[in-house]
Amino acid sequence: MKKNKVYTKTGDDGNTSLISGKRVPKHDCRIKAYGSIDELNSWVGIIRSFDISKDINNELILIQRNLMTIASQLSNDSNNFLNLDIIKISNEDVLLLEQSIDNMTEELPDLKNFVIPGGHETIANTHLARCVCRRAERCITELSSTSEVDSVILFYINRLSDYLFTLSRKFSFDLKIEEIKWIPNINI
Repeated sequence: MKKNKVYTKTGDDGNTSLISGKRVPKHDCRIKAYGSIDELNSWVGIIRSFDISKDINNELILIQRNLMTIASQLSNDSNNFLNLDIIKISNEDVLLLEQSIDNMTEELPDLKNFVIPGGHETIANTHLARCVCRRAERCITELSSTSEVDSVILFYINRLSDYLFTLSRKFSFDLKIEEIKWIPNINI
């Protein structure tokens, strides 16, 4: 039985293949878009490595699965899905994020100021994931200026950054870590 090798050497010239087989530079806008989703997925995995509730862990696994789906959609430069058996991200996935945000928000104190990230490893890493999510969103919108991108992907990623922000606040609340509010022109 022949084993597949991780390395192919086909990218040694600075190019890589899209799902369609088309070769593009590794700095191509499409590569940046799905590469940022891959990075975001890893950050979500870091959040899962902390002592969090089983419900949040399961929710984050679903998000990671959705991020894998989004990365596969973004790596496809064709209008068809090339006979791949991958379900696209849907409006229902966006609604699940919104419901989760709403559920968490019900528990949290009202937010009247920006918050300064930090206070605990779990909180800080969730804020990092939120920032990577925003960068991914910028990369995807850049790609959408030259190529067709399913609008649901943009909805999902935009909502995911809101989810991650709300999750960081929930972690602060659950861990009883006081949020440091940012108030302009106030020194401590």
